[in-house]
Amino acid sequence: RVIDACVYPTAEGWRMWYKDEDDQSHTHYADSSDLFSWRHMGVATDDQSEEVPNVFKLGGKYWLIADIWKGIGVYYSDDLLHWKRQNGDILSTSGVRNDDACLGHHADVIVQGEIAYIFYHVHPDEQLISGDPYSNYPRCRSCIQVAQLTVENDRLTAIRDEPFDFYLPDDGA
Repeated sequence: RVIDACVYPTAEGWRMWYKDEDDQSHTHYADSSDLFSWRHMGVATDDQSEEVPNVFKLGGKYWLIADIWKGIGVYYSDDLLHWKRQNGDILSTSGVRNDDACLGHHADVIVQGEIAYIFYHVHPDEQLISGDPYSNYPRCRSCIQVAQLTVENDRLTAIRDEPFDFYLPDDGA
């Protein structure tokens, strides 16, 4: 019952983090030298249940973010092995942009040098959900949002409500 995998390169090959539904939805990790054979290495984070772990490097640290169903939990590491929880989550309050007035979920990150963008989805009509079980549209409508990420004073911060220049260079593909 492994879902929501993220893979990141290491000096020895590759490391994968994933949600282990059989272990209270904690984040586990496995290593591979060839991307075909994987060896379970242990639990990466177990302070709470979470899903969709994603790992990236920004501002001289490795970051692991995960959907904690009340925003995005943030962990940091110097070695991709020992993770510490950042005090304070991101995307855990409503935004002010159009269709962004709710919590962020299932995030992914693109890093471009020292600039990073976090992509996340929201259910902008959550407040419209009634007790009617046949009223699925408000529950299901999702919007993809993007915000800039920064590292300030060794803390990962999502700049959700401020305008920013958004640019992804053409990689020639």
